[in-house]
Amino acid sequence: MSSGGAEPAQADGQGGVEGPGDPGGHPHVRELHGAPVWQSSRPGSIYDYIRVASFSLGPDGRIDQWSERAEHLLGIPARYAIGKDPIEAFVPSELRETGRRKVSEILDGREWTGLVPYRREEGGPADGLAEIYVMPSQNEEGERAAVCVVVDVRALRGIETDLAASQAVFGQSPMGFTLFGTNLKLLRVNERFATVFGGPASKYRGRTPHDFLPRPEAERMTAALARVLETGEPVTEMQVVGLAPGEEERRRWSVSLYRLHGASGRPIGVAALAADVTGRRRAEREAANARRNLALLNEAGARIGNSLDLETTARTLLDVAVPQFCDLASVDLYQGLLAGDEAPPGMSDGSAELRRVAFASAVSDAPFGDAAEGGPGGPVAVGAVHRYPFNSPCAGALRTAQAQIVPGRESDDGPELGAVVHSTLAVPMVARDTVVGLVQFSRTKGSEPFGERDTALAVELAARAAVCIDNARLYRREHERALILQRSLLPPGDPEAAGLDIACRYLPGTTATEVGGDWFDVIELPGHRTALVVGDVMGRGLRAAVAMGELRTAVRTLALLDLEPAEVLSALDEIARGLGGNGDGRSTARAARSRSGSARGALEPGRSAAAADLSEVYLATCVYAVYDPVTRRATFANAGHLPPVLVEEGEDALLLDVPPGMPLGVGGEPFEEIEVELPDGALLALYTDGLVESRDHPLDEGLEAFRAALSDAGRTLEDACDHVLGALDTSHGEDDIALLMARVHGLPKEAVGDWSLAPEPRSVARARELAREQLLDWGLQDLVDTTELLVSELVTNALRHGHGEIRLRLLLDRTLVCEVWDADLAQPRRRRARDTDEGGRGLQLVGLLSQGWGSRRTPRGKTVWFELALPDGESAAPDPTEALLSLF
Repeated sequence: MSSGGAEPAQADGQGGVEGPGDPGGHPHVRELHGAPVWQSSRPGSIYDYIRVASFSLGPDGRIDQWSERAEHLLGIPARYAIGKDPIEAFVPSELRETGRRKVSEILDGREWTGLVPYRREEGGPADGLAEIYVMPSQNEEGERAAVCVVVDVRALRGIETDLAASQAVFGQSPMGFTLFGTNLKLLRVNERFATVFGGPASKYRGRTPHDFLPRPEAERMTAALARVLETGEPVTEMQVVGLAPGEEERRRWSVSLYRLHGASGRPIGVAALAADVTGRRRAEREAANARRNLALLNEAGARIGNSLDLETTARTLLDVAVPQFCDLASVDLYQGLLAGDEAPPGMSDGSAELRRVAFASAVSDAPFGDAAEGGPGGPVAVGAVHRYPFNSPCAGALRTAQAQIVPGRESDDGPELGAVVHSTLAVPMVARDTVVGLVQFSRTKGSEPFGERDTALAVELAARAAVCIDNARLYRREHERALILQRSLLPPGDPEAAGLDIACRYLPGTTATEVGGDWFDVIELPGHRTALVVGDVMGRGLRAAVAMGELRTAVRTLALLDLEPAEVLSALDEIARGLGGNGDGRSTARAARSRSGSARGALEPGRSAAAADLSEVYLATCVYAVYDPVTRRATFANAGHLPPVLVEEGEDALLLDVPPGMPLGVGGEPFEEIEVELPDGALLALYTDGLVESRDHPLDEGLEAFRAALSDAGRTLEDACDHVLGALDTSHGEDDIALLMARVHGLPKEAVGDWSLAPEPRSVARARELAREQLLDWGLQDLVDTTELLVSELVTNALRHGHGEIRLRLLLDRTLVCEVWDADLAQPRRRRARDTDEGGRGLQLVGLLSQGWGSRRTPRGKTVWFELALPDGESAAPDPTEALLSLF
């Protein structure tokens, strides 16, 4: 049906037009583009919700029309209602009188609205309560009648409750509540939304998200609304960022969208519920930052400080910080600190030289120019030395020991940087109230600038690294001192000896300090003889090294006295007892002897554990050997040490049967010595127990493996040392290892001149003649005059002060040695002659012209010797004439 010729149209429920034939619809007129049209409502309109029914009363007060809705609402078919008195039929008996009075008033032309109980069955109780609106009417004859509109009160109250609840939720909600129509325009907003964005709620009707959100966010919101309206799938917790009017800080809302439907199931819009999560987001971000900071500190604690190397510690710090904390970072340490200076490394004004020891970047592998104003400017490569100007923030941080946030600046650092640094933290590295360096943390654009919490974290990271770096510095200093001590106590790398080729190896049991108590030594003795020493102080580390140095010094001193090996060990034992005792050498020796008898012997009463430990340090084993290259014989004495090993050509290695003796410091037991002939080409090995003994195998197995490794004597000496260390388990790190190997070749017969002289004055001339002939035969013309003069002096002294046969011997090796033997035990003593003395200047002359001289006891007297350096073609030999004149 249409009005004015308007054709029916189709549209949605938000202003569109539907056809009049829509089932269940109620046609009504609506303005659309200025033209009245008919529109039918679909089922599910408000009338269905409130359950409206109708009937009419005739002039006689009886029901003459009964609607189908009344039949459904009241449960009474029309055939039972039409023609009946409604009061008699539906109203309970106790209310009928009042009901008739009201009907009469209605038929008299009065409107009435009221609540009327009704019953469905005759004689039954009231089933419900209906609200009836009665409107007077007239029939064709003009008689009074009435039209009645009936509403079920229960449905009406339910609708009222639902409306009240909806209004409370919508109007009183602390969250923003909006309703978008199907055209994605706002139909309604609540007061919370209006409070945030300003103005009354009514002003937002017809607005779109573009009116209150930034364009990117508005487009994202519009797309989400359209998707929800089309698919019906809700969107929950969509994050939207925007600015509220009059505020500078961006707000963040969590928005949930869901589609609304009418009673018929058709979409009528999209509801949006928005909660302000700015504070929660800030708290979450702070919590995430706190978790990140704790994780960084935990990782820093686990990784930083695992190495005692300064550079490694600096690189580990940057590995922890980049990219978890910053995008770029560098570490500068004071050059003085790296050089091992004792003084505090930094200058008071913060402008001392620094070296860049580490750099890390998450955006570029190339070094970058410092972001700080007044910095070096250009890129600083790792290893480069530079300074920070006095007025620069970095120098200020070094000077004040306070971290500084340096804002970034636009710079042309180069395209390789990949981004511009916009925030830098310059953090001094402070350890034990001393600034040791500077670490810079930088962030590029796109990352958040550093804040107070970041500064606190950076200071903590730098402090941890600074302590570790300072520890590494102290360790390096002490390590270098220990190495200097150790190296000063060991012979040079290639010791030389007459008649011996020598190779040696030293491996400390403690690789951290590289110092220990094992030692070896090669000591040149008069007559081109050589003392070979290997010892082992109980314990290891620096204390054992100090004890070893004291014992080694004592060995060298005793060796220069040219004592027999057994005498050297006896004197050394007394010295060790004095060193180990707390001023009481004998008590210490007694305790040491008790321990030597039982590895777990009890301490003596009254002695502290510290004193016992001190005495343990100075218990040592030692083997001492003296080799004579002329006789090719070696004399051995042993103080509790493992026996030497001798390998002759074509033979298996042999453990020499040297009496073991007691360790040094025990005392009370004499030392024995044996003499062994060493043929040319033989290999002699002295070693410590760390080479052949470990927890993995017993000593016997280690000795057997050592002998097997030495049996292949065809190798060069250096290769033989390496072969032994490679064949045995030398990496167990349980004890220090010292290995001294010597290959014997002796002095050839043509390098020895040996004569016996009668104890008579003419032997002086004979001695000069023999010396001249021998030196000419050796081609040492330059030494003839000096040698003749000194030989004459020594033989003359032997005639004057000695007795018995005189023996003259010349030895040629790396130097020329002259020895004069006699049977007198009295040792010569050098004295200064007065101007009036006719004699007493012979030994002074020997001291002036020779490289060295001395005397030693022999089993049948003494030997006085002097040594001359061989001509090298560069320096001239001392002039005997000038030496003689200098004595007067």
